[in-house]
Amino acid sequence: METGAITSHIDVAQVALYGFWLFFAGLIYYLRQEDKREGYPLVTDRPNQPRVAGFPPVPSPKTFVLPNGGVVTAPRQEAAQPAFDALPVAAWPGAPMHPTGDPMLAAAGPGASALRADTPDPNFETRPRVLPLRVATDLFLDPEGPDPITMEAVGADGVVGGVVTDVWIDQPEMIIRYLEVTLPAGPSVLVPMPLIRVNETARQVIVQSILGAQFAHAPMLANPDQVTLREEDRIVAYYGGGTLYADPRRVEPLL
Repeated sequence: METGAITSHIDVAQVALYGFWLFFAGLIYYLRQEDKREGYPLVTDRPNQPRVAGFPPVPSPKTFVLPNGGVVTAPRQEAAQPAFDALPVAAWPGAPMHPTGDPMLAAAGPGASALRADTPDPNFETRPRVLPLRVATDLFLDPEGPDPITMEAVGADGVVGGVVTDVWIDQPEMIIRYLEVTLPAGPSVLVPMPLIRVNETARQVIVQSILGAQFAHAPMLANPDQVTLREEDRIVAYYGGGTLYADPRRVEPLL
C-alpha cells in the first residue's frame, strides 16, 4: 500500500476533496437560509398558495441588538401592507401593477416605498442624523457657496411651488439631504437634494421631476423638526415617481 492510502481505492486527497464538497454544500445551504431573514415568506397572488418560502426553509428567528439598545427579530411578523390604487396590467400572476387613481399618490410602481421603521435614522450618538439647520445650530452653510434659503422652488413647468426656508443636513456625512420648501398655504415639505438644480442667478431651485402645483401634494412630516426612515422613503418615492407620472406625456414612449 502506498504512503497516504487508506485503502487501495481511497487516499487522503480523495477524503479531503469529499470533505470540501460537503463543507461547501453546507455553506451554500446556510447562506441561502440566512438570506431569507428579510422578505420571506414571499407573498404571491397565485391561488391557494398565499405565501412562498421555497428551499431551504425560512430559518428560525434570531434576535439582534441595535446600537441604540433596542432589539429586532428576524424573521418577524411584518406589518400589514398599506392600500395602494393599482391593478395588474394582465391576468397572469406577477403582472406589473398600473396605478388606477392619481399615479403620484397611488403608492405603486415608481412611487412605491418601503415600510421601514417610523423612527429617525440615528447617528453614532443614537440621535437623529438628519436635522434642519434651525435645530442643528452648530452647523452652517459654506459662505462661499450658494445659499438656497429664500430661493423660489420651481417645478418642471416653470411654476413656483413655494420658497426654500431651511436646509436639512446629514450630520455624519456633512451633506445636504433635503431642502425645506414652505408652500403658499403655509405647510412645509421636503425635497431631496439630488433632484434639485440650483440657479443662483435667478434665485431659484428647480425640481424637474414634478410640476409646480405638485409640491403641495408631497408627503408631509408628522414632526416638523425631524424625519423618520419611513417618511424619507415616501418623500423620495413621491419625487422619484414624478419622473414618470408628473406629466402624462412622460408615460408615452419617446419614439
